[in-house]
Amino acid sequence: MPDLDLLHISLADQCLYGFARDQLRVRLPVSTARNGAGERNGSGCTPRGLHQVRAKIGAGLPLDAVLVGRRWTGEVWSPALHAQYPGRDWILTRILWLSGCEPGVNRLGAVDTFRRFIYLHGTPDTEPMGVALSHGCIRLRNTDLLGLFDRIGLHCPVQVAEAACPDWASLVLQ
Repeated sequence: MPDLDLLHISLADQCLYGFARDQLRVRLPVSTARNGAGERNGSGCTPRGLHQVRAKIGAGLPLDAVLVGRRWTGEVWSPALHAQYPGRDWILTRILWLSGCEPGVNRLGAVDTFRRFIYLHGTPDTEPMGVALSHGCIRLRNTDLLGLFDRIGLHCPVQVAEAACPDWASLVLQ
């Protein structure tokens, strides 16, 4: 049952903050875009602003399930599979597909987050967290994403900001 009602992604500290009724409940390390913040199609940047979870993909799949084109390939990530496909941008375990909520900023036209296929998704545990390395998406540890997946519902607001999470969010996790 979803219990988080807002996610805040901080590009400054590479963290995801999950809130329920204005109380911080979850703090997780992430990896956002190597190219920084930006909304344009083809930029390889992580889009800022208010988004929502438009689709949740992968319920019931195994940990480390490999997804391509939002479909499970039948593969489960392993070091051997990684060596077989060294250039692959690994999308693992689950996908939370984002849709922008601000026309002209992150919705419609050349800045549409949904059409850019911007996700929160799992990544190999060999990839560092807290370092901006993605191609635009927001990467999480697979176990972190698995724990987050059922805690949020469709249309959950997701704020992506360059600044760190607001001061009130530094309250003790409950």
